[in-house]
Parts: sequence; C-alpha cells; structure tokens
Amino acid sequence: MEIRPTTDQDLDVFVDTLHAAFGRFPETPIEGGGLWWSALETDRCLLALTADGRPVGTAAAHSFELTLPGETLVPAAGVTAVGVLPSHRRQGVLSAMMRHQLTELRARGEFLSVLLASEAPIYGRSGYGPATYTARLTVPRHQAAFAFPRARGTADAPATGSDSGSVELLRRAECGEILEEVYDRYRRAQPGALSRPHRWWALRAGQPPISPAPRYIAVHRDADGVPDGYASYSIGEANTLTVDETIATDDAAYTALARFVLGHDLVTQVVFKHVSPEHPLRWQLADFRAGEVSGDTDWLWVRLLDVPRALTARGWLMDGELVLDVDDPFLGEHGRYLLTVRDGKADCVPTDREPDLSLDVSDLGSVYLGGTAPSTLVRAGHIRAHRPGAATLADALFRAERSPHCLHWF
Repeated sequence: MEIRPTTDQDLDVFVDTLHAAFGRFPETPIEGGGLWWSALETDRCLLALTADGRPVGTAAAHSFELTLPGETLVPAAGVTAVGVLPSHRRQGVLSAMMRHQLTELRARGEFLSVLLASEAPIYGRSGYGPATYTARLTVPRHQAAFAFPRARGTADAPATGSDSGSVELLRRAECGEILEEVYDRYRRAQPGALSRPHRWWALRAGQPPISPAPRYIAVHRDADGVPDGYASYSIGEANTLTVDETIATDDAAYTALARFVLGHDLVTQVVFKHVSPEHPLRWQLADFRAGEVSGDTDWLWVRLLDVPRALTARGWLMDGELVLDVDDPFLGEHGRYLLTVRDGKADCVPTDREPDLSLDVSDLGSVYLGGTAPSTLVRAGHIRAHRPGAATLADALFRAERSPHCLHWF
C-alpha cells in the first residue's frame, strides 16, 4: 500500500473516495461555493492506494490556530476527511494513514493536532482525547422570562441586565464581514476555539453561518455602535427557532442576543445548538428548569505531538511542579517530564525522577485545555496518581481561566 499527498488533479478522486467510504454521494456544486470540502488544502490531503493504484483511503488536515489557556494562539492541524472504503476496513489502512499523517505533521514542525471524532474509540487509539464539550439547550417560549439580576455590575463585569448596546436584524448575505470580524475577536480570547481562515468565509465552506444556507443574523453592537456579537438562526418545523451559534465578546452581548431570540414572536421553543457546559444562561432564566439540556457531547479532541512544546505553549494560573510519565503506544514512544510552572509560564524537561502521574498521551490531550479535570481521569482508572495530592495539584495546575469551548465544525 502507498500513502501519498494529493495534487490538485487528485481532488475529484479524493472527494469521491471519501464519500464512498461513508456510503454517500458528493453534493451538487452550489454557485458561489458552499461545499464543505472546498476549503480542503490539497497539499495536506493524503490518499491511500493499493499496489495497483486504486484509492482506498483518505485523510486531510486544515491549517488552524487554536486558542490555549492564557489567550495564547498556536498552530494546530485540524484533521478531517478520514475514511476507508468498506472493502478495505480492518486491514490496517486507517492506522497506517494516521501514523503517516502524525509523522508528516511533526515534519512540518507542528506540535498539536485536533479533530472532531465521528467514532470515539477509533481516535482514542490514535492518541486523541476529548478536550472540549458542548450541549444543546432548549427553552420553551412561554418559559423564557429572565430573572432580575441580583448582583451589581463592576467595570470589568457589568450586570447582565444592563446593556447599553443594540441588536440589529440582518440577512446572512448582508453581514459577511461583520461575522468574520466578530468571530475572530471572540476566538482569540476563548480557550479551545479555532480560527476560521478567511478562505472558509469566502468559499462559504462549512455549516451555517459560514455556508450559503439562508439565515437571519441578530448583530449586537456596543454603545459606540461597534459589532461585538451575533446569533445565527432560522425557524423550522413546529415553529422552533434554532440558533446555529451565538458568538459574543462579553457576557452582556451574549445576554442581549439570548433575550432577542427568546423574545421572538410566533415561536414555540428556542434551541441553542452549542452551549458550553458552564455557560450561565440557564441561571439567568427565571425558571431554572426551563432550560432543558440535551445532546451533551464531546467536540474538539486534542493530540499532543511534542509534549514539552505543548505544555510550555499554554498559560498557567498557579505555580507548581509535577512529574508526568507519558505513554504513547500508537507511536511506540514513552517519556517522563518534569513540569515546573512559575508566574504563569511553564518549563518542561525530561527527567528520571519518580512520577507523580502516569498517563496515556490521549489523557494528556483531554486535560490540556483545562476542560477535563485530571482527578476525573484518576477516578476513571485512566490516570495513575503515585502520591497523595498529585491529582489535586494537577487539577489546580491545568485549570483554565474559563471553560474551553469550540464551535467550529470542520
């Protein structure tokens, strides 16, 4: 079997092979773009070929930036379009492609890889761990009243009921630049968020509001008239208003947008498709039980390709020291590292000291963004704590300033 990068001439073959792997057919091209695969980077796509040259597998990667705790932006390969023809599954094709891809990413100098997992067991074996989570929040229209905020605001955190801005309703075609600019401001401050390169917006490649699908956009502007948030929505069957995503650079803008969609006339319920597990919206409702959480699931999975580089890249909220014994069975590697954090910065070097924690590289990916507590994985039997207090210290060290969340689909 041969695994090789694609060329521009291979794009149709790549797309056809990928769709055949999932039993689908490529969509009819849409004028002005809109096909999710139009944003693929040809030089980052791989084809697996049999000895006689027949394509049987695909894998690709996007060039993203990932926001880490401490508002640090780092390059991250967004792995996507992974598939193997049904006739060639369980013959080692997928494992060979994933190993080839990880080796190629390292050769590019990348130390982080991320993906959205179609099947959790597959990518856990490859060293990826779930690192951000998301849920669906459904609010019946007749129970959508907001509680009166009890806390007074401050200069840094205004009371959520006091919004001096405004909300403007636009159609998707009228506000492309606004969406791109607001999303970019948001993702730079949100741990776990991915960049949306300009070409994604230009090609309309992705899910709404990137795609050409018709949507209404509620744009929030601050007191100076500067856009600082938006909500993309549509109304479908049973008069359900579905919000694709709500993007806001602060809580006041988010609350104003939530009030707007929850106050929409002739709607039976409002569904927020992506809400962070720790988002305060449920607490803002007068009836706490009005917000029904469903579809609680993993979203972004993280894979570390260079442990010291990854751990020194992110920011840290407290000082401390841990010895991590990290096993990477998929790549046949093992390392023990002394992690020392001082004044928000980390140093990570190989060591022969006794470990505080022993863990798989996939577990390290799960705790890396601060969305999974190491102690949870200790209790689950994934991570081994070698001394009392090690898990508690790891929880405090890996904690992020805010819960990591990713909205981007790729």
